[in-house]
Amino acid sequence: MSSKNANTNIDYSLIFIILLLGIVSCFAIYTVQPFLPSIYAGQNFVLKQIAWYVIGSMLIVVIMLFDYDRFRQVSWFLYGIGMISLIMLYLNFPATIIHEANGARSWFIFPGIGTIQPAEFMKVILIIVLAHVMVAHNEKYKDHTNKTDLWLLLKIMLLSLPPMGLIAVQPDLGGFLVLAAIITCMILISGIRWRILFLIIALVGLVSLIIVLLYLGYPDATRAFLYDVGFKHVESRFYGWLYPEAYGDSGYQLIRAMLAIGSGQLSGKGLRDLEVYIPERHTDMIFSAIAEQFGFIGASFVITLFFLLIYRLIHIGLQSNDAFGSYLVAGIIGMFTFQIFQNIGMSVQLLPITGLPLPFISYGGSSTLTYLLAIGIVLNIHYRTKEYMFD
Repeated sequence: MSSKNANTNIDYSLIFIILLLGIVSCFAIYTVQPFLPSIYAGQNFVLKQIAWYVIGSMLIVVIMLFDYDRFRQVSWFLYGIGMISLIMLYLNFPATIIHEANGARSWFIFPGIGTIQPAEFMKVILIIVLAHVMVAHNEKYKDHTNKTDLWLLLKIMLLSLPPMGLIAVQPDLGGFLVLAAIITCMILISGIRWRILFLIIALVGLVSLIIVLLYLGYPDATRAFLYDVGFKHVESRFYGWLYPEAYGDSGYQLIRAMLAIGSGQLSGKGLRDLEVYIPERHTDMIFSAIAEQFGFIGASFVITLFFLLIYRLIHIGLQSNDAFGSYLVAGIIGMFTFQIFQNIGMSVQLLPITGLPLPFISYGGSSTLTYLLAIGIVLNIHYRTKEYMFD
């Protein structure tokens, strides 16, 4: 039996893809910088994004020094830190370091550093904790039964619902949906029997149908309920997605994004030729800036990079011969795939608009560090995966 030397097992293809995405990010932010509102005057977002990439790259190097299995030992500690930070935001304590924007209380603000969004880091933390719980459960219960599968499902829900609830009430619908996508991907490969999964899918579908019927039958009561529980923005975004022209306030960003993307046509208008104003163009709506300047060709290049990224992640996940590593990669795939599809989809009216950045492209400190942290974990898994001749 021969094994591949782990010291040569660095995935340079994945590193190259991330490097290209980083270059695209900095270049795209550079092109939109002059067109940002006056409130951002004096800020150099390109240098800041480069700084975040440098810090994230250093974080990857640190992660590579340790076996990724060590994350199992600190998983509960990380989960506790994540939950405490979300509870602090919910309680608005201490108020002096909590930042609120666009009606959402989702950030801590630190002098000299900027804003930090705990919900971003909670994505990776939840992936680590769920992967640890799944491995421990499957090691304890070798034979799968309906009882053991339901018990595993219950443990997953008990760990997932508290952070999901705290993120939802910020309110941060996008972060809530990302956690849901992560959980779904990890459940699908957790070993739970498909008959139970089909039952869950049927129940979710039934609940969704009941909600739709209640809204259609009692729209005023449903609308009042959404207002009472603090989710009034959900309805406005939904209608702004379906009827953007009729709902000017909630559909404004979508109309401007589609106008910008459509005006780019095949090859785009050219560098820094941005005629369509869109709010938050350096963050959530950066894809529209790329499509307007470089057209269908530039947008396709970015989408191709994301396709190659997901392909490499799937390959590494399948190649891993360790359950914990496979679960980690599955959760990271769910996180990236949903955010990419949601961000690009909301720009072309395929999906409702949510405050989700485009991974590795949009400006953001917390999000960029989170994505690079996830990539560091994947590189670590691939680095320590051994291939055997007769495996």
